[in-house]
Amino acid sequence: MRLFADLVSTLGTSTKTNEKLQALSDYFATSNDKDKVWVIAIFSGRRPKRVVNSTQLWTWCNELAKLPDWLFEESYHVVGDLAETIALLLPEAANTNASFPLHHYLETLISIEKENEMVRKNFILDSWNSMTQTERFVFNKLITGNFRIGVSQKTMVNALSKTVQLDASVIAHRISGNWDPAATSFESLLSEHAVSADYSKPYPFYLAYALEEDVHSLGAPDEWQAEWKWDGIRGQIIKRNDELFVWSRGEELMTEKFPEYHNLKDHLPDGLVLDGEIIPSQGGRPLPFSLLQTRIGRKNITKKQLQETPITFFAYDLLEYEGNDMREKSLADRRELLENIVNEAKHPALLLSPVITFSTWEELTALREKSREMGSEGIMLKRKNSAYQVGRKRGDWWKWKIDPLVIDAVMIYAQKGHGRRSNLYTDYTFAVRDGENLVSFAKAYSGLTDKEFAQVDQFVKRNSLEKFGPVRTVKPELVFEIAFEGIAASNRHKSGVALRFPRINRWRQDKTVAEINTLEDLKKMLEIYGK
Repeated sequence: MRLFADLVSTLGTSTKTNEKLQALSDYFATSNDKDKVWVIAIFSGRRPKRVVNSTQLWTWCNELAKLPDWLFEESYHVVGDLAETIALLLPEAANTNASFPLHHYLETLISIEKENEMVRKNFILDSWNSMTQTERFVFNKLITGNFRIGVSQKTMVNALSKTVQLDASVIAHRISGNWDPAATSFESLLSEHAVSADYSKPYPFYLAYALEEDVHSLGAPDEWQAEWKWDGIRGQIIKRNDELFVWSRGEELMTEKFPEYHNLKDHLPDGLVLDGEIIPSQGGRPLPFSLLQTRIGRKNITKKQLQETPITFFAYDLLEYEGNDMREKSLADRRELLENIVNEAKHPALLLSPVITFSTWEELTALREKSREMGSEGIMLKRKNSAYQVGRKRGDWWKWKIDPLVIDAVMIYAQKGHGRRSNLYTDYTFAVRDGENLVSFAKAYSGLTDKEFAQVDQFVKRNSLEKFGPVRTVKPELVFEIAFEGIAASNRHKSGVALRFPRINRWRQDKTVAEINTLEDLKKMLEIYGK
């Protein structure tokens, strides 16, 4: 556990990719194989199920530290993170030399999931009593399910490639899919001769960089394929062993969530993997992402929901055909096969994402301006001779998004952030004017520099009006331009609207609260851009 805690500490404090890569490489070179498997699992989103809730941790910590509830609550509001608060308040451990490996704690948590509370309490207390403060912090993070670390899966894969005799692309594929870290050995996962029997296993997704330079810098237009950039859930449809699987980019198996896809199994050839976008649509036209959100997370889909929000798959790439990996083939070759497959399937839930016909960059620029009319966020540009790579790579795939929608608003609430920002007020709620009143409509916590966050933090501390737990009401004086990708009607929000990906675009120090936008402005945007 100590090795893992030291690794997390290094990764959490470093801002340099090479330092993180070296720390991971050192860890994989020195830790035991069972811990390696768990680290791969944790850093790729597989975490143990929560067996202890926050209230229990809070209570047990108070018992050990002999603190009144009000003092713990005050401490929590100052620190801003439950796991860190507990680690700071617990009395010094009796024997920090008794710490066990990482896998011991995680697998014990799994084994006591259905035991009574006293068994779980004793395990947590015994664990705390053998750990350093750093170990306790990391342990608590794992228990609460709030474990986030600033390292990409690509960095982890590159670190593993220094340890095992496999290419990074092979490693990325091996660690994807539906595997159990408690029942998987390092040898079976990443040895040179390991053979996977998981028919559902997806491929790592190829991700595009944002195009920030002039589009003419890409060279000749005829070397590029243009498509609409759809606003849905990136996914893969897999048919192997006469079974159908649907995976999201976040490596969530979503087959049962979308019954529209189930009988695709009878229309697609075996040994097939399609890459595309999971989107609600009608008549081949995408519907708003907000409608897709009504389907996500539901275990039981009603007949009404199936009719009102029919889910389709806009296919735009072919990764496997007849059981063969197609990723090294050119995009042009993959596209030709893909078109044949979709046309032969003739299934209403499987649509071909259209290629945009253009001759010049000027022509495509004009078409891009119509993106929102198409239900799109912009245009994807893919080099026709490109292979399908792993992760985010520069050069062959670009996303050329349209400019976001923006509105000026005033900050009315602030809350402390998380991680390295846990001591700063960095999470804000914004409002627009409605006559003499202010109506909240969005939250945002990104878009400012560290210096600007520090300045806003000082303003919040000097200008707080009321306190509601960790939230502070502040004087409505600071104006910000809020950017967002889309807008939809919402009964859940007081303003009547919900924004897609709101973030701070810039601090409008040149404006006063009297100059911010109004609720009427928001509703006009809803009429124009909402659907």
